[in-house]
Amino acid sequence: MNTDPQAEYFAALTDLHRGLDRKGPGDADVSRNILSHLSTLPRKPRIADLGCGGGASALLLAQYFQSTVTAVDSSLAFINELKARVKQLGLEHLVIPIHGDMAQLDWPVGSIDLLWSEGAAYNLGFEQALKTWRPLLAISGVAVISEMSWFADDAPEPAIAYWQNAYPVMGTEAENIARAKRSGFSVLSTHRLPSQAWWVNYYNPLRERMQQIEITSVTQSVIRETEEEMNLFEQFSDFYGYTFYVLQAA
Repeated sequence: MNTDPQAEYFAALTDLHRGLDRKGPGDADVSRNILSHLSTLPRKPRIADLGCGGGASALLLAQYFQSTVTAVDSSLAFINELKARVKQLGLEHLVIPIHGDMAQLDWPVGSIDLLWSEGAAYNLGFEQALKTWRPLLAISGVAVISEMSWFADDAPEPAIAYWQNAYPVMGTEAENIARAKRSGFSVLSTHRLPSQAWWVNYYNPLRERMQQIEITSVTQSVIRETEEEMNLFEQFSDFYGYTFYVLQAA
């Protein structure tokens, strides 16, 4: 039987993240701080969380606004995790989990007041994601998107080499601001995710998970790559990381 190496790789990557509260770096306090400054939203905004993973942000948004959140992810395993968490918290009336492609949403134009996406826009490329999602936003709607960004123009060579291979279109914050403006947004603010949040909320739980999963040749490869990423971040987190871009439909 022929197997698809890419499918095997993504299955192993999904398995490595199974059960983790966050599937990527993020922080509830940072998110709440951003939300507390979004003064132009309706009292009950229509919210979408794209690339929602297991739902850490979707659940926070639903509880913060007490408003409906449509949460989309391409991983059925993660959507099933979200469904279980929604049921456990009694939030079935507020969170709508959807297994689907965030690049192929057939939603009406202007149907979203707040579009949230953490660490997922890179799947399309930041600018392409913004151009794809811009029509979904209502007049003066807000998008909050975290994106891998260079914090300095003089990043060390090992960091540049790694990210040119892993994410060649990764831009500086200034480049990403320009991309957002080209895509039909004004930039309200930017917020860097503190490096400590990477460790406390993502990398440390991921390290624990590495000790628990069954090791195959594919998972071994995924773990090796993840450890390389962690080691790089430990050395060079002053030069790159996630920046939240708070954008308004212009």
